[in-house]
Amino acid sequence: MADLDALRSRFARALDKAAGPVRGAGRPDPAPYADNLLARWQEPARRYHTLAHLTAVLDHVDVLEEYAADADVVRLAAWFHDAVYLPDRSENEERSARLAERALPEAGVPEGKVAEVARLVRLTVTHDPADDDRDGQVLCDADLAILAAPPSAYAAYTAAVREEYHFVPNEAFRAGRAAILRQLLALPRLFRTPYGRREWEATARYNLTGELEMLSPGDEPGP
Repeated sequence: MADLDALRSRFARALDKAAGPVRGAGRPDPAPYADNLLARWQEPARRYHTLAHLTAVLDHVDVLEEYAADADVVRLAAWFHDAVYLPDRSENEERSARLAERALPEAGVPEGKVAEVARLVRLTVTHDPADDDRDGQVLCDADLAILAAPPSAYAAYTAAVREEYHFVPNEAFRAGRAAILRQLLALPRLFRTPYGRREWEATARYNLTGELEMLSPGDEPGP
């Protein structure tokens, strides 16, 4: 069970650091913004893109923060990156980025950092940051770290993904999921930070290869 108070505190800290020194009458209370995001992450249709995923991504950003140019901007991007999530829609990342562009200026975040948060959210469409994109590398590695999970956790992840796409027939799901796995395996590197390459790359490729084999024709999707 997610600790909502702890998550609210994590959001408030990241927002405070990203917003910088208080000017004038001060900045708005962060609590309503945190609660709006927490409500989104708890929508009933979600099975994988839940508070557990948000917490895991935030935890992985903490692990990788030394590689970031602005770790608190990356943390805000983690909060927003799946804030809008409907499995049957293709524009979730764009809608999530626009949500950040609306909410963060109201919450006192400077324009340049708002733009960076939105850019990072949109980057999760491809998970393909440039070689000099330190913040993008940290967010993408944190988001993909589940691919290097131990066997039971990876099986739970794939099962949760299948549940989110329950409306897709098995054959279509197999084909679509297999295409995603092949696309990931074709990348020269799944992870871009030194830590990610060292700690997660080999295990993730092993997991992806095993899942792809299970999605071969005649097999049912899932673990």
